[in-house]
Amino acid sequence: MPNPKRRHSKTRGRKRRTHYKATAPSLAECPNCHEPKLLHRACPNCGYYNGRSMFIPKEA
Repeated sequence: MPNPKRRHSKTRGRKRRTHYKATAPSLAECPNCHEPKLLHRACPNCGYYNGRSMFIPKEA
């Protein structure tokens, strides 16, 4: 396996990592209560997923 002859500078490594960015999660509108929710997950507001009640949410 080839190994580097010299150490890469901090700047060089940081330039390579500039494209590693966090993205905001995709949200969709709940068809039951019309609140924003994460895709493919039960709504935390009403507890429904795919037209069925998955859980009863706690009262805040």
